[in-house]
Amino acid sequence: METNSKPTVKSVAIPPPKFGRAEFEIIGTEVLVVHRFSKKTMEQMADKMEKGKAASSKKNREAKNSDDTFNEGRYISKEGWDGFQASAIRNAMISACRLVNFKMTLAKMSIFVEADGHDKYEPQIPLIRIIGKPTKQADMGRVSTGEPYVIYRPSYHDWKAKLRIRWDQDQFTLEDITNLLMRVGMQVGICEGRPDSKNSPGMGWGLFEIAKTNPIEQKGAVGA
Repeated sequence: METNSKPTVKSVAIPPPKFGRAEFEIIGTEVLVVHRFSKKTMEQMADKMEKGKAASSKKNREAKNSDDTFNEGRYISKEGWDGFQASAIRNAMISACRLVNFKMTLAKMSIFVEADGHDKYEPQIPLIRIIGKPTKQADMGRVSTGEPYVIYRPSYHDWKAKLRIRWDQDQFTLEDITNLLMRVGMQVGICEGRPDSKNSPGMGWGLFEIAKTNPIEQKGAVGA
């Protein structure tokens, strides 16, 4: 006896990823202050971990040259230009989602910032190039004991940067990304002393405005 078999129809509920991409030129409206974790301090910590902690003793604090401290605080690419961590923009955009009641967990998987290069000492750190010259900035701070301490950090006045941002178009439009980045520049900030600092109300540093937006066509991209 013959039976009529019908082909199985599969229903696809998950569409392929489709990403938008654009370049944003930003101009600093407040000073940008950067402070990387000192390579020398990291090496000393690693050495102490490997050799074990020495017996504690009271001794004078090691003398530091302010120029050395200033230079150690900079992120410098393999090509020699100054930058800041690309993750600073991504993290700030994710944080700005709280202002508009958008789920930060979705933003984590939907917004990406393309690097201009990588740090010459720690190549795992992607960098955004800073268009501007570094200057040595001295500020008063306090160590864990509460003792006042002078902090020397690189700062950038009249700075600019070009950001290439990629986003999931099922979650955001170009206008969404532009408005979110605008909120970062006006309300969240990036790097040291930003309004959205985890440790304090910030100093109002790291703010910017968007000068230009250029959508980038993605040829041959997944889901395009």
